[in-house]
Amino acid sequence: MKAEPAAADGPRAESVSDFTRRVKLLLESGIGPTWVRGEVSNLRAQASGHVYFSLKDAGAQVSAVLFRGDALRQTVKLRDGLQVVVYGEVSVYEARGQYQLIVRIVVDDGVGRLQREFEALKARLAAEGLFAPEGRLAIPTMPRTVGFITSPTGAAVQDFARILMRRKWRGRVVVLPAKVQGEGAAAEMVAMLRWAEELEIFDLLVIGRGGGSLEDLWAFNEEPLVRAVAACRLPIISAVGHEIDFTLCDFAADLRAETPSAAAELITSHFVNGVERVRQADEAMAVLVDSGWQRAVAELDHARSRLRLLAPSAQVERGYLRVDDLANRLGSALRHSAQLRRQQLGEIRAALARHSPQHRVEAESHRLLALWKRLQAASPASVLNRGFVIMRDESGEPVMRRSRVQPGQRLAAQFGDGTANVRAE
Repeated sequence: MKAEPAAADGPRAESVSDFTRRVKLLLESGIGPTWVRGEVSNLRAQASGHVYFSLKDAGAQVSAVLFRGDALRQTVKLRDGLQVVVYGEVSVYEARGQYQLIVRIVVDDGVGRLQREFEALKARLAAEGLFAPEGRLAIPTMPRTVGFITSPTGAAVQDFARILMRRKWRGRVVVLPAKVQGEGAAAEMVAMLRWAEELEIFDLLVIGRGGGSLEDLWAFNEEPLVRAVAACRLPIISAVGHEIDFTLCDFAADLRAETPSAAAELITSHFVNGVERVRQADEAMAVLVDSGWQRAVAELDHARSRLRLLAPSAQVERGYLRVDDLANRLGSALRHSAQLRRQQLGEIRAALARHSPQHRVEAESHRLLALWKRLQAASPASVLNRGFVIMRDESGEPVMRRSRVQPGQRLAAQFGDGTANVRAE
């Protein structure tokens, strides 16, 4: 039977602080001051004067700190990539449970091994013509399908996708998952490159990851991957690290982007420009259509005005005017000749009979009837019939103010249906 562990709250359990303190005591008492060789990376100088950095080689790394007093005594100017030998003791930072090396002495150990390997391989591949610009492929201005060779869980994918969505790109992105750091990363990315070529669905490939130290980005400096990038039959953009980071894949690719976000902007730049041109053309078309419509409306209004002048009703109206003019002329002539006047009067009566003003008389009659109704509605009798009362004094004059009424005064209240005598109290 396998023994069961003690309960989590039993007497054998200890707090995280006690456990960390015991580890600190064991490390600091068991490992004395020692010399350590490695490469400086992630260097950070604080305003307090303390200097934090990592000391690493190809297999491991350790956090290190050089406190202000010790930093002021050093003659070596620390920088990322510098190969150094340091003397110090191990310590445990209890707040994070992390061990670190407290450095007392720093000695320059020459150029870092990884940097030397980088420069040597770069020179050898450049001598072969692997980085020559003549063999580079043109980057398509409007790629429809883009393959991104990177870690599917890294921040680079999120930054890349966020830029594409913000710029409302209409293409398709396929993430080709691969390790981008550590052992086997270069081989996985080479396999993805070859698979992308076999699929024959991509217009453009992007290979990259977020920033890091030289060791973190070393997979992109491995010779098999660099050669595979240079030999790729598809256009490829290298987007590795931050703006200051350079890898050999940057030199072998058809185009280098400073970051994955910058690669997304490069891919969408022509699309965004095209969308902007379409928007401007749409606005210009709208202006042209609007101005054309306004011109057509103006021309239609002008045509309507001309048609109105030529319409039979307009001719009839002008006929009315002419008839009136003729009537005036006839009246003047009739005053000079009674016989001619009677004859012409008969003609005018006949003409007036044909153009009887009966409709106008009816309209005026309706208008007068409406005015009469309004007058009736505003008459005193109508007001009394709606419930109002006119108070009159003994002389029959209307009482307009309460101040004119005296106690005991006799008044007459005129209603709609008669008059009632009242006395003021």
